[in-house]
Order: sequence, then structure tokens, then C-alpha cells
Amino acid sequence: MGDLVALLTNLKGLPAGYSKDLQEDKVLLFDAVDAVLLVLPAVSGAIATLTPVPDRMRAALDPAMLATDLADGLVREGIPFREAHHIVGQLVKTAEEFSVPINRVPAKTSNTIHPKLGHLIATLGNWEDSVERRATAGGSSRKSVLEQIRVLEKSFGKS
Repeated sequence: MGDLVALLTNLKGLPAGYSKDLQEDKVLLFDAVDAVLLVLPAVSGAIATLTPVPDRMRAALDPAMLATDLADGLVREGIPFREAHHIVGQLVKTAEEFSVPINRVPAKTSNTIHPKLGHLIATLGNWEDSVERRATAGGSSRKSVLEQIRVLEKSFGKS
């Protein structure tokens, strides 16, 4: 990230038609490639030896992770994201005050924060529903992931 920011900063500062400073991009590029080449074997090894433990993974899920789903739901209702973010922040604060997860704030209480919030909380669904709501290019839905795999396999010559 640091090399990318440095490179973009270098490019931003170039006057039109003056490219002598572009000689500095090689150092940044080589440094970034060296870092990736150093980390790649470790990441590959970690993935190759990874043993998922579904029960522990499920136990790590926290209803607060659904806050984005609530904000997205408010946006679908026509509320600007900045306002939706603030509304969900108020819900999180209220949940902390009640010592309950955000999906357990009573509808009567959540509706005082915003009238659509109680309904959205009631229709959040489960974790799989949350994943499937991300059905965009590069998203986490099953369809999106399968499409990403298909594209990668095609790119690497697998059919």
C-alpha cells in the first residue's frame, strides 16, 4: 500500500509533459513485487494447511456484523448512506445501553431511532442471507463467487 501511495503521489506531482520523475516508479514497483514474492509462499502455505472449524467460525459471528446490512436496507428505502450510517450507529449505541445485540433491540425502541428500522431488523434473516445479499461482481454470494472462480479458471487455462 505504501508503494502504491508513493507512486500515485509521484504521478500526481508530475507537471504535464515532464516525465523525468517517472524514473522513481521503478524503485516502488520493484519493492512492491519483492514484498508480494516474500509473502506469497507464506499465504500459500497457510491456505494449503488451513483446517476450517465450522463451530468456532459460527461462534465468532456477532450480530453487530449485520450493521452494514441494516444500513444497506435503509439505503434501499431511499435514505442517503451517510444518514443510514448515522442511524445504524444510534442503533448500536442503543443496543450497548440495553446490553443486547443489535438484532435484539425491541422494535418499539428501534422505531424511535427510525421508523423503518424495526422492520429491517425483523427481516435481516441469517448469516447466509447476509452473504447472499452481496450478489454483485466480486461479491460474496454463491453466484458471484462461482462466477469469479469461472473467470479465474478461464484466465489460468482451466475449463
